[in-house]
Amino acid sequence: MNNSGTKQEHVLIGKIVGIHGIKGTNKLRSYAESLSVFSPGRSILVRDLRGREASYEIHWVKPHTGTPLVSFKGIANRDQAKTLIGAELFIPQSELPELDEDTYYWYDLIGIEVVTVTGESLGRIESIIETGSNDVYVVKSNETEVLIPALESVVLEIDLEHKRMQVDLPEGLD
Repeated sequence: MNNSGTKQEHVLIGKIVGIHGIKGTNKLRSYAESLSVFSPGRSILVRDLRGREASYEIHWVKPHTGTPLVSFKGIANRDQAKTLIGAELFIPQSELPELDEDTYYWYDLIGIEVVTVTGESLGRIESIIETGSNDVYVVKSNETEVLIPALESVVLEIDLEHKRMQVDLPEGLD
């Protein structure tokens, strides 16, 4: 199966992390800002731990003590739900909502090069930490790891076409 095509056309929006009850309900770790992306009737691409892919229709989703619950049509009991633990959930990139100007999806930023105003390369964004007040970019090179706050005063420019971000590091980070 060709997984490379799927990654470019689909976006990872969550992962099945457990089961709940006996009626085929799964526990969900959502990577989306809101559960609205898991709307009832939506078709989701599910890739299990072995790399097998199948499409499931969402029956319902609801918040539940920190871990949202999701029910898929056709998954009616605990044993069926167990087979989905660890599976990743994807939707077509084209179905993502439009973003406001100067707002980016995390998947657009992961892997881009980060350079200072003086042109020094700091490495590439490896991951993003959500802190509540602002995101923090984890930038790694061979030798170092730098944590850069996602603030307008620090991030001067993001050029997705050339996969570069220019930053003006605050005192103590340079």
